[in-house]
Amino acid sequence: MPGGRLTHEERQRVAAGLAAGLGYAEIARGLGRPRSTISREVARNGGVRGYRANQAQQATAWRARRRKPGGHPEIPAADTDGRDPRTVRQFEERFADMMIETGVPPMMARVLACLFTSDTGSTTAAELVARLQVSPASVSKAVGWLEQRGLVGRERDGRRERYAIDEHVWYQAWLASVRSMARWEDLTRQGADLLGGATPAGARLGATSRFFQHLGRDMVQAAEHWRQTLADQT
Repeated sequence: MPGGRLTHEERQRVAAGLAAGLGYAEIARGLGRPRSTISREVARNGGVRGYRANQAQQATAWRARRRKPGGHPEIPAADTDGRDPRTVRQFEERFADMMIETGVPPMMARVLACLFTSDTGSTTAAELVARLQVSPASVSKAVGWLEQRGLVGRERDGRRERYAIDEHVWYQAWLASVRSMARWEDLTRQGADLLGGATPAGARLGATSRFFQHLGRDMVQAAEHWRQTLADQT
């Protein structure tokens, strides 16, 4: 059907069209699809700059699985704080969807959503496998990705290892981004020196280096301002 679910091949063509600078209408005509189908597909899966065919395919498969009856373990009637677990689970899914739509890979988003909606802010690999109904390898890969970006840490719990989010998770993640900015600044500056500032390529790399230098400095100042704000509140 013209407005039905896109196939993986169609998603690859959408990604190729976006990379080539085509508009939604032109991509839609090439696929014989309504323009609205393409615009919704891209908006739900990272936007024009973040759209990836494989990630979009995985996210769609996950959404389809979670809608099937019995897709999740049975949800209890209420927890000890009187919260409705079904409502909490629905929020968790919306939270993961939001992260996916803003560029976080699907499995990483699901793991992070689980940690954020847990009162303890931590869980074991086995608990994530059971809750998300995925393989241990999928959990391991997701945790590694999150850990690399400062979003998740590891802690020992007897013989087991737990994954946890720190109370200052966004401060840590922000600093990880600052380190990334510093790498961009350094390498593009090296490129500018190599190619020469008088050449178009060298000038382009030099401008890029200065951009990341200023951005990194502003990010450090913002992080320190937030840290001081938290300190003043305690």
